[in-house]
Amino acid sequence: MPALKPTRRKCLAALAASLLPVALPGMAHAGRPLRIGMIGAGHVGTTLGRLWARAGHQVMFSALEHEEAEKRASEFYPLARAGTAQEAAKFGDAVVLAVPYGALPQLGHTIGAIVGTKPLIDATNPYGWRDGKIGRLALRNGAGLTTQSLFPAASVVRAFNSEDMTTLAAQTWRTPPRLALPMAGDVIQALYTAGWLIHDAGFDPVMVGPLSTARLFQPGGPAFEAQMNATDLRHLLGVTANNPVDRALATQFAGGM
Repeated sequence: MPALKPTRRKCLAALAASLLPVALPGMAHAGRPLRIGMIGAGHVGTTLGRLWARAGHQVMFSALEHEEAEKRASEFYPLARAGTAQEAAKFGDAVVLAVPYGALPQLGHTIGAIVGTKPLIDATNPYGWRDGKIGRLALRNGAGLTTQSLFPAASVVRAFNSEDMTTLAAQTWRTPPRLALPMAGDVIQALYTAGWLIHDAGFDPVMVGPLSTARLFQPGGPAFEAQMNATDLRHLLGVTANNPVDRALATQFAGGM
């Protein structure tokens, strides 16, 4: 992907320049449990919910069938509960999308205003054969930018979508070097929150760049299902750890864990 490198470097430089003067209020999340609103209680939601509950975070599951959400919550009691999508969006310090991509337009209408400007972690993947027009649009324009258009006020971060959940369940907290998970977003506080959740799930976060770069680890991208450590993943994508998010996270991991 040599033609993409100049664009990625320029995007990262612009993001770093815009963020360096900004304080990191997201650092308040470091070392304390978060409340996570999980939109979806299937394979993705259950896997991530289990990893975060194990780390001490509180999770509210929601699903089309409330009985499914109740079942998932009972598995991780007392750190989990069940609610509607609206209740989960209100409950969470961060909200996680763990549903088929085709459900996002409707969710934008039903919970977008409740999510507001919160960190919205998009763990979904678009597929044209399953998700129809919105899936094809996301594959063409990039899932990060497309999700942001559906939740215009939210602090969207693409993360946890690059590997199959079976892989994550098997590789969590493996002997170092740990499995690396890429993330991309435009809001530093949300990126910091997502990075801590990646860390607490048992993986190493790798900051790729703004939302426009998230297409690099969606289906068809070079980092999709790459299964690499952080050093190798950065090399693949032509990025470095010399950005404000990775530096801040590295400092906190070293000092607080």
